[in-house]
Amino acid sequence: MQYPWGDNRRFYSYAAYFKRLFGHRMQKVTVNAGFTCPNRDGLLSFGGCTFCDNAAFTPSYCTPEKSITQQIDEGVEFHRRRYREAQQYLAYFQSYSNTYAPLDRLRACYDEALAHPQVAGIVIGTRPDCVDAEKLDYFASLAREKYVSIEYGVESCYDATLQRINRGHDFAAAQRAIALTAERGIHCGAHFILGLPGESDEMLIEQTALINALPVDTVKFHQLQLFRGTPLAREYDEHPERFRFWSIEEYLDLFVEILRRLRPNLVVERFAGEAPPRYHHTKGWGLIRNEQLLAMLDERLEQKGVHQGDIFNIFADAETQNCKNSED
Repeated sequence: MQYPWGDNRRFYSYAAYFKRLFGHRMQKVTVNAGFTCPNRDGLLSFGGCTFCDNAAFTPSYCTPEKSITQQIDEGVEFHRRRYREAQQYLAYFQSYSNTYAPLDRLRACYDEALAHPQVAGIVIGTRPDCVDAEKLDYFASLAREKYVSIEYGVESCYDATLQRINRGHDFAAAQRAIALTAERGIHCGAHFILGLPGESDEMLIEQTALINALPVDTVKFHQLQLFRGTPLAREYDEHPERFRFWSIEEYLDLFVEILRRLRPNLVVERFAGEAPPRYHHTKGWGLIRNEQLLAMLDERLEQKGVHQGDIFNIFADAETQNCKNSED
C-alpha cells in the first residue's frame, strides 16, 4: 500500500519528505555557532531549562572555536566515513538558541553556511521567544533561494509543565512564533519532549490535537532523558516518584497512539532520541541506535495494522477540548 506521503512506510518520514522536496537523500551537518540562550545569560534566568545539556547531542567536531566553514567541512567528512554519502547537506545550527543575537551576526553566520558549495540549506534550532519580524524577514529572503527551516523548541503544550522546567515562555509564545514563521513561507518544525514530570500518557496523547493545529511542516519527539548535572537530575534524586520512564516496548505503544492521531501531512523527523551513555543520570535504553528504534516502530505499526493519521479526523475535534480542559 502506498500512503499519501508517497511510499509504503506507515508514517511520513523525514527521508520521504526530502525525497519529495529534492528528489534525493539529504544529510544534516551539525554546526555550533557559539550562540547562547536568554535562559542562561540572565535575561530570563541562569542555568537554562532543567533538562538541558547540549553536549549530549553535539558531535565532537562541532565547536564554536572553528569557523562555520571548517565545521561543515569536517561534518561532511565525518558523515562520509560513517554513512553512505549524501548528495547534498543541510547545515544544522543545533546548540542553544540560534536566533538569539543581533541581525548582523545572524547574517554573517548563515550567509557563510549557505556559501558552502555542498550546502543546500540550513536548519535553525531556536526558542519561540528569540525571533522577531526583522529576523524572520531575513530568513524569508534566504528561503527564496535556499531551503530554510526554523525548528522551535516547544517541549510541551502545557503551561504548567513549561513553568516547572524553567522554560521561560508559555505555549502561546510558541503558537505566535510558529504562525509568524509559517506566514512568511519559511519551513517550520517543532520539538517536543515526552515524559516530563506531571504529564500522563493521556495528556501526551491529548496534546496531539494542539500539535496538529500548529502550522508546522515537521515535528520531532524525544523521550525524556535525564542527563548528569542537570537540575532535572537533581529533582529526580530528591523526588523519584514524580518521574515515569517507559521501557522501549511501552514507549512504542504510546507513540503509535500519538502517531495514529497525527495529521497525515506532518513529517515525523524523529520519534526518540539517543545520547552517549556517559551523559545519562539514569540507565536509559542503553546503546540502542535510532536506526534500530525506527525498525521497531515500523514493525509495531505493521503488527497493529495502523498508520499515521488513521484516526486523525475522529480524534481532532474532541481531543482539542479535552486538552484545554487538562490545561485548566
